[in-house]
Amino acid sequence: MAEEERPDDAAAQRRDDGLDLARAAARAAARIPGQPARRKGSGKGSGTGSNGEFRRRVRPRSSGAHPDDRDPQLLGSALDRLVTNHGWAFDLQVQGVFARWSELVGAEVGAHCTPETLTEGKLVVRTDSTAWATQLRMLAPTVVRRLNEELGDGTVAIIEVLGPNLPSWKKGLRSTRGRGPRDTYG
Repeated sequence: MAEEERPDDAAAQRRDDGLDLARAAARAAARIPGQPARRKGSGKGSGTGSNGEFRRRVRPRSSGAHPDDRDPQLLGSALDRLVTNHGWAFDLQVQGVFARWSELVGAEVGAHCTPETLTEGKLVVRTDSTAWATQLRMLAPTVVRRLNEELGDGTVAIIEVLGPNLPSWKKGLRSTRGRGPRDTYG
């Protein structure tokens, strides 16, 4: 008969406003699956450990009145940290020089020459005519000095100057060997 009385006791403890069901649901949600419910006074939230000794309560770290890493950061400092962590500083500096190429070498030279790559101290520059390729070869020491001022000493050691992209005259079965049309495009 004791088992029959339990449903009556549970029905007697229920409230019309549903507060008891809400508390039960909150308790069930807080419980870790597969572990028994914690008893009051023993566990993580209480001041005593499992053997009854006093245990210091650890509060979650909060920023409070002083700034720390979890506070909103300025976009510039966040980007600087991202660039530093990923090692993109040199690549961004090189791309910045490529973007300001006309400013660094002069407007006239920049209009006829474009940088293509910078690898292991070798800068490859493409010109739009053979005359500008010759001119840039003569200006190479000055350009190297100016780029090393921007990127850091020893970054650019040599400039390889390439002429314009020209069509190939070697077409068909009966192409002739020789020098071809020479300086037709410049």
